[in-house]
Amino acid sequence: MKEVDIAIVGAGTAGMTAAIYAKRSGLELALFEEYMPGGQIVNTGEIENYPALGKIGGFDYSMALLKQVESLGVKLIRKSVSKAERKEGGFAIAAGKDEYFAKALIIATGAKNRALGAKGKKEFTGRGVSYCATCDGAFYRGKKVAVVGGGNTAAADALELSRMCEKVYLIHRRGEFRAQAADIAKLSEKPNVEFVLNSVVDEVGGEDSLSYAVVRNVEDGSVTWLDVDGVFVAVGQTPTTSLFGGLVKLDEGGYVVAGEDCVAADGIFVAGDCRTKKVRQLVTAAADGAVAALAAAEYVAGKG
Repeated sequence: MKEVDIAIVGAGTAGMTAAIYAKRSGLELALFEEYMPGGQIVNTGEIENYPALGKIGGFDYSMALLKQVESLGVKLIRKSVSKAERKEGGFAIAAGKDEYFAKALIIATGAKNRALGAKGKKEFTGRGVSYCATCDGAFYRGKKVAVVGGGNTAAADALELSRMCEKVYLIHRRGEFRAQAADIAKLSEKPNVEFVLNSVVDEVGGEDSLSYAVVRNVEDGSVTWLDVDGVFVAVGQTPTTSLFGGLVKLDEGGYVVAGEDCVAADGIFVAGDCRTKKVRQLVTAAADGAVAALAAAEYVAGKG
């Protein structure tokens, strides 16, 4: 069993920032990530609201952050954490066939996309239904698509797709969008973008690939068939926190309950999108990572 000062589960912006601050504090750490380092931001085509960076692609940003982490001597452990248990003096962590013991634990597991609540979603995922406009948008160049959602991700997806698709429908179940006003203003000026408000997608279908979406107005019950080749889903996220339910308090949405100090329980800290908070952006994830790492470092120092 390998012993470290801090175990960080998740290598998105929050987790990797925590790794930077923990390593610079002179601590030994284990940084775990099952999937692509960077988290959800990897799928973002362009970032333009992170201070001093100007414009940068999500993948390029993630790789630059990983390079910085690795330059400090931190080796990313590309394994899924299957167990995290409190033991005397710290926490037992299992990842693959390996076991670790950490004096402190930082949860930075982020969140995953929620599925489309429509008939046919399973059959047509990968054949017209996508959860990543950046990954799959180019396949629909010159075609008609729909984006489902009303938040920042949905607006960003619609903007990106509007640059390459013949038509983009932005479907939202409410009468107003939750996305940033600036992005909605940009979309409203696009001649190939149409807002479909107070509506939900009840069904998607087609032959070999998707060719239509059945949309229902939730106010009057009217139904519209949209001829689309693709449906991009951006209806929110579910935090990846089930592994830690026995260690920390989770709210009704599954988010780890913690304040701006990022303290979730004795010796446990949480950073990024899996924490209870109002704003979930790159800059707040980085801030959480720094706060959590410094708090964990202080905790470890206090244990002698």
